[in-house]
Amino acid sequence: MTHEFKDIVQQGLEAKRQRIKSVLASVVALDGSSYRRPGVRMLILENNSMVGAVSGGCVEKEILLQSQSVFKTGQSKIMTYDGRYRLGCEGILYILLESFQPNEAFETAFSECIKERYVFEIHSYFTKHEGSVSGLGSFVKLKDTTFSLGNLSKAQSTHLSVFKQTLPACSKLVIVGAEHDAVQLCKYAALTGWDVTIIAGVKEAKTIDNFPGASDFHAISPEEIDVNSIDNQTSIVLMTHSFANDLRFLVALKNTNPNYIGVLGPTKRREDLLAQFIEYCPDVEDTFLECIHGPAGIDIGSETPQEIAISIMAEILAVTRKRDTISLSKKSGKIHSN
Repeated sequence: MTHEFKDIVQQGLEAKRQRIKSVLASVVALDGSSYRRPGVRMLILENNSMVGAVSGGCVEKEILLQSQSVFKTGQSKIMTYDGRYRLGCEGILYILLESFQPNEAFETAFSECIKERYVFEIHSYFTKHEGSVSGLGSFVKLKDTTFSLGNLSKAQSTHLSVFKQTLPACSKLVIVGAEHDAVQLCKYAALTGWDVTIIAGVKEAKTIDNFPGASDFHAISPEEIDVNSIDNQTSIVLMTHSFANDLRFLVALKNTNPNYIGVLGPTKRREDLLAQFIEYCPDVEDTFLECIHGPAGIDIGSETPQEIAISIMAEILAVTRKRDTISLSKKSGKIHSN
């Protein structure tokens, strides 16, 4: 959900620069089940446009209606939405509505947080009673500094319940390759909210404009890859369509700790690639080898580049979230783990 909050902040700050008021809606508690869990947020602008969503679309209309009083009075409030009779989700949502007006110091600190890829926290103070009470509001903790998202002192909130959320760095995908299938994977990863970096060959006659949704592009040799930019929130897919280049990139990455590395091609190609890789790097850590997946993707009968991209993204999500890829209709118990 980090990318969703990032988008909310960016568009909220832009609205502020245009002197357009905005209200932040945060799901802070849930009784029963719902389409999405506490911690999801959306932004409502004074012109009635909305950024993000907290459900499948039904709740948002009620949030838009309820936000009007916050625009008028500036007072935060709690609203509830009972989905048992309207959504069939058997749950009651508790939603905090508050004016979104962070200061310039927050803007600078948050921008650094996203760029440097460190964890941050959001604390939302609330009560399970509809209406306005003193102290309702959210704070963001960036390193050792806490910022109010409205004009609120934390001392005003200590008597209320608090929903605490820890958000990691945005998920990042590094696509090594610049062919048509890499373009499709880039599109689907960006649509999912991932930050996408394209690594093309030195002689590739392409730019970032050829990859819709990409945030970064480098035409470099394997040995020039910036290994310091690869952390445990990073996934990598090797799709150069060259065995030798895939091997060189794998060797260059041997001391990194990504959460996923996917390689294209049949099982035999993966086995040959790993065999030669181990010859070059006999001391490589087992944890690195365990994150290599090939053929990349899950078996959904993919044929086209677009379908293959969906298959690969599905496997990346399953691996990074430690899920077995089974049909939800065959899963017993809750859909979400918590």
